[in-house]
Amino acid sequence: MTAALAPHTKRRGSSAVLGYALLAPSLFGVVVFLLVPIVVVVWLSFQQWDLIGPARFAGLKNWAAVFTDPSFAQSLLVTVVFSVLVVVLQLVLGILVAVLLTQRLPGSGVFRVIFVIPWVCAPLALGVVWNAIFQPTGGALNTILGTHTSWLTSPVLALLCVVTVSVWSQVGYVSLFFMAGLAVIPDAVVEAARVDGAGAARIFFTIKLPLLRPTMFFVLVTSIIGAMQAFDTIYSLTQGGPMNATNVLAYRIYQKAFTAFDLGQAAVTALVLFVILVVVTLAQQLYFRRRITYDLS
Repeated sequence: MTAALAPHTKRRGSSAVLGYALLAPSLFGVVVFLLVPIVVVVWLSFQQWDLIGPARFAGLKNWAAVFTDPSFAQSLLVTVVFSVLVVVLQLVLGILVAVLLTQRLPGSGVFRVIFVIPWVCAPLALGVVWNAIFQPTGGALNTILGTHTSWLTSPVLALLCVVTVSVWSQVGYVSLFFMAGLAVIPDAVVEAARVDGAGAARIFFTIKLPLLRPTMFFVLVTSIIGAMQAFDTIYSLTQGGPMNATNVLAYRIYQKAFTAFDLGQAAVTALVLFVILVVVTLAQQLYFRRRITYDLS
């Protein structure tokens, strides 16, 4: 009996070795580009280093300095406000665009391409273009409106401008996923509801929207992560100003690391942002875990 099991065990061992060999490139990438950087950032959070001289152990001084700095609390608040506005607007407009583009109206194919173009362009380049549009003198927006509004020097308007550009550049990305989600909803389910007398609004809110929860979960996770890590648009439009009104955590990390040359506090801020994203993602997963239906057959 042992002799009979030996070939089977050997085959299983060979399959396991082959499987790990095939996974090795991906595991190498995860370790080198994900786990190692996290360990390095944790190490840096306890060091005093200016990128020039040798790193010196600082204990909890960096953590105390970050959490007692009023500007950190302001950056955290700005990040939350910015992320909420961007994510909510992206979801609403993304669903609306997806519904319109799945109606097979004339020109839908052209509009699909138009909506995706901002997403495939470099955020920094788009920020430079929008910076020119928002200029108080000679800017396209003021020229069209006939005003001389200082869009990027007003704390409230600057944040709204950054939110607008971020949403505009991501709506096409979000709508693509919702279009894919709408496409897999069985026509039989929709037709049955229509036969029962349900109108278009009721069909959408009671049938289509609940069946879009898997797509909603993915879009929410990626949108929140993207919004809380926003940097390129803010760097090219406002550079955290005016009066730190757009100084989100990602831009604060850049300032601490490459303007103030304080790698320790930059690392602490990065870890805080990392923990926030992990907690928010886990909370979403717990919420959607029992509310998602994947089998639409």
